[in-house]
Amino acid sequence: MSENLRSQAVTQGVRRSPNRAMLRAVGFTSEDFNKAIVGIANSYSTITPCNMGINQLALIAEVAVKSAGAMPQMFGTITISDGISMGTEGMKYSLVSREVIADSIETVCTGQSMDGVLAIGGCDKNMPGAMLAIARMNIPAIFVYGGTIKPGHYDGRDLTLVSSFEAVGQYSAGKINSQELLEIESRACPGAGSCGGMFTANTMSSAFEAMGMSLPYSSTMAAEDAEKADSTEKSAFVLVEAIKKQILPRQIITRQSIENAISVIMAVGGSTNAVLHMLAIARAANVELTLDDFETIRARVPVLCDLKPSGKYIATDLHKAGGIPQVMKMLLVHDLIHGDSLTISGQTVAEVLADVPAEPSANQDVIRPWNNPMYTQGHLAILRGNLATEGAVAKIAGVKKPVITGSARVFESEEACLDAILAGKIQAGDILVIRYEGPKGGPGMREMLAPTSAIIGAGLGDTVGLITDGRFSGATYGMVVGHVAPEAAVGGTIALIEEGDSITIDAPARLLQLNICDEELARRRANWKPPSPRSTFGVLAKYAFLVSSSSIGAVTDLNLFNN
Repeated sequence: MSENLRSQAVTQGVRRSPNRAMLRAVGFTSEDFNKAIVGIANSYSTITPCNMGINQLALIAEVAVKSAGAMPQMFGTITISDGISMGTEGMKYSLVSREVIADSIETVCTGQSMDGVLAIGGCDKNMPGAMLAIARMNIPAIFVYGGTIKPGHYDGRDLTLVSSFEAVGQYSAGKINSQELLEIESRACPGAGSCGGMFTANTMSSAFEAMGMSLPYSSTMAAEDAEKADSTEKSAFVLVEAIKKQILPRQIITRQSIENAISVIMAVGGSTNAVLHMLAIARAANVELTLDDFETIRARVPVLCDLKPSGKYIATDLHKAGGIPQVMKMLLVHDLIHGDSLTISGQTVAEVLADVPAEPSANQDVIRPWNNPMYTQGHLAILRGNLATEGAVAKIAGVKKPVITGSARVFESEEACLDAILAGKIQAGDILVIRYEGPKGGPGMREMLAPTSAIIGAGLGDTVGLITDGRFSGATYGMVVGHVAPEAAVGGTIALIEEGDSITIDAPARLLQLNICDEELARRRANWKPPSPRSTFGVLAKYAFLVSSSSIGAVTDLNLFNN
């Protein structure tokens, strides 16, 4: 089989002489026109530590692709630093960036008739953005994670970016002084790599490894370690072989592999954002997946790893303990993942895991033995009720009081809520409601890490609930419920809550309920009027017009021509 199935369109025949002339200018020779052209989607940026080491990896991949007998063509794509934009208007662009990344990779690879793509990403939306494009295009592809950050250290404890967010709450509550705040700030992010806990970036890299779209062990490597460079080089060789064999993403991204990914997400205690992203990826790959599938998998998969934000350890610790292959092998032994799923190497999952021990080493406690998990069931629960008829997502790991009924404290934005927390106006038993922060209403579905971290820092994590139609950072933990759908901007019940209303969050019962009678709810609904759009031009306006409900992944290409 020809390796340049797609690129022939720009390299072969008399009519393509001008095309070849352009390619000669970027380094092609006559012999190269019969080789596969491989795009290297490079998300290098000095915007964020997550992506600042990626260019070096992209250059390694470029050399490796050429030595494997193909022709690399590097192009850039964007990133948004979630950590830097957190708590600002800029965070509205974070989820938007997922779509921009996907669209940019699809545009370049398809527009240039590339035969395959190696995508390298770091910050949270790089991974799902790249995978959306890969699933749409269905050309041979591999994802290379830029790597995780190593921990900072202060006062005998490991630090992550979340330590700095929580320190703000601690400082506001008078628990630490300004010098301690500065020490934590100065040490939290010591170098290159994505945020260190099992937050969104590491969750999605782990999910992609579990799906078979990244190489084994690659998802938990530190960005600055030599093995990350070695893994990148190997990824390029594997991709060129996949092009030769025409191993396509939709042969790998199947219902079985997506179930594998979700099972791993549950086992490692991954981010709530994974629900949103996996729904979108499944749709792009034409795989049936609903919120209820997450609940089904949650009920049967234990949390095996003691990882931040609610646990002790970070991704580099997980790597030393055996990484994602160790977690997958435990799940495989207990029939909780599909061993016959295909991976990008051409091997099945079972073949990849053949030499991995059935139980983790006894000399570590990052990965628990099967008979002593962190929790007997997964941590990402799908809640429903009159407040979330389409569903909402709660991270229930580590929550001491999984049931709370309290009085609503209603805020029309993240900023207003944070101001109230830092001013000491929130009391035990309150349930904070942050609304009009959904995909359409924000627009952009901001993450609420600043208020949730401030709650933890103020010592209210076990006594205060928070619900929102926005999202949470993967670093969030506590009695918090996000992705409430329908969102406020389209008239969801969350828009109808009034200050002082009784709200129940019942994680064991999977219930999110506004405790008012149906008649009163109907009266409020009849009187509700949609607010004016917050954005009327530019990318946010386009996003708000196109974006779907979070309950189906907040995608922007749903039924575009069926209206």
